[in-house]
Amino acid sequence: MLAVDSSAIGSVGVLTIGTRGGGGPGEVRIKIRGGSETFIAWSDSPLPKGTTVLVIEERGRRAVNVMEWASDPLSELGNYGG
Repeated sequence: MLAVDSSAIGSVGVLTIGTRGGGGPGEVRIKIRGGSETFIAWSDSPLPKGTTVLVIEERGRRAVNVMEWASDPLSELGNYGG
């Protein structure tokens, strides 16, 4: 059984190769462990190259499930804090 590394879950990345939904995976580059790494990326629906995605689940070594991620909702708050 392959060990699952959950450190990528919750990471935001960019698809370097688009996904095809059930038709096959793409590839995502995420910032992790002080650098950038690429993972095989699976999604429920096809997503084009360049799409920003959120890693929602690990599928095993070097493979993750992703979903489209429009933006960081906290970034819209700016420097709010009084």
